[in-house]
Amino acid sequence: MTRDGALLILEDGTVFRGDAYGARGTTLGEVVFTTGMTGYQETLTDPSYTGQIVVQTAPHIGNTGTNAEDMESSRIWAAGYVVRDAARRTSNWRSEKPLVDALTDAGIVGIAGIDTRALTRRLRESGAMRGGIFSGPALDQADEAALLEQVRTAPTMEGASFVDEVTTREAYIIPAEGEKIGTVAALDLGIKSATPRHMAARGLDVHVLPAASGIEDILAISPDAVFFSNGPGDPATADEQVEVLREVLRRGLPFFGICFGNQLLGRALGFGTYKLKYGHRGINQPVQRLATGQVEITSHNHGFAVDAPIGEAVTAPHNDGEFGRVRVSHVCLNDDVVEGLHLEDRPAFSVQYHPESASGPHDANYLFDALVDMIRTHRAGKDS
Repeated sequence: MTRDGALLILEDGTVFRGDAYGARGTTLGEVVFTTGMTGYQETLTDPSYTGQIVVQTAPHIGNTGTNAEDMESSRIWAAGYVVRDAARRTSNWRSEKPLVDALTDAGIVGIAGIDTRALTRRLRESGAMRGGIFSGPALDQADEAALLEQVRTAPTMEGASFVDEVTTREAYIIPAEGEKIGTVAALDLGIKSATPRHMAARGLDVHVLPAASGIEDILAISPDAVFFSNGPGDPATADEQVEVLREVLRRGLPFFGICFGNQLLGRALGFGTYKLKYGHRGINQPVQRLATGQVEITSHNHGFAVDAPIGEAVTAPHNDGEFGRVRVSHVCLNDDVVEGLHLEDRPAFSVQYHPESASGPHDANYLFDALVDMIRTHRAGKDS
């Protein structure tokens, strides 16, 4: 191949040949696909994609460029990037930098010009798998058999922990807009910047805390509610955060969790988690709110899910029902995966999907209003 060529190699030996896109070099990770037709900058800067090579199923990517305002974190977190037709020019008045330049500047190795439809079908049939993108000098130094060996010896997503890598190093505050209603302690497990903005817009001071924060760190800010964010990796590795969450529930503090936070609530209640075959990623996933039957079109990014029974409320299995009854509140209509949990006897709920999705859809924005209502109800109960 030419020096501007690139290879994508999957652990099952499948090889895709294309063009180098972004930085040249080698990158390894779990290859996953996302079905969003827009919002690629939000995807790339979402810490939940740490350790993953992201495949865009939409064919034309990069036409709106990139800008500082649409960053969901301080950097691009995806391990690699795969597109079919990379935009040759940027055409949007908000663009500050072409996508290819943003990838190059961030050192993100990508590949373009491959059949992403065939790749997506491979991942749907065989499941998400390890892969590698190789370009530039990497193609000069090894044959395909040696490159495949690199892929097959890379770590798997099961058992992977990235929380310490993506979390904030220092606590910071996003102040409430307008009249202050309350204070939220938000544990940063890979938080997107849109999440505290939604809370602040509803009158909440948001104290974003490092993932290693303990219950005493949380109580020190006298929160009206505790929030656990989205984040990357296997929820089975987050034992420390699960124990903190159990202490939050024992103290009766209102709790809200998104994505990784939903999985950790499930674990805190005594349910298991498991890895999905190829996960849910994209902004067009149908979810049913079981209490009303309403269907929401939602944004997803998760490769793991909570193993909880769908139907009537059940006693949470942890510690002989210490936390009372829990019910599954939302399910994915594509495959009946649990998409939300609600405690009947304590002020706590969570969802697996992303109500904060910056590029849309916004069907689930009401969940932030539900957080405010929960805070007000809990405060009224304490005052009575």
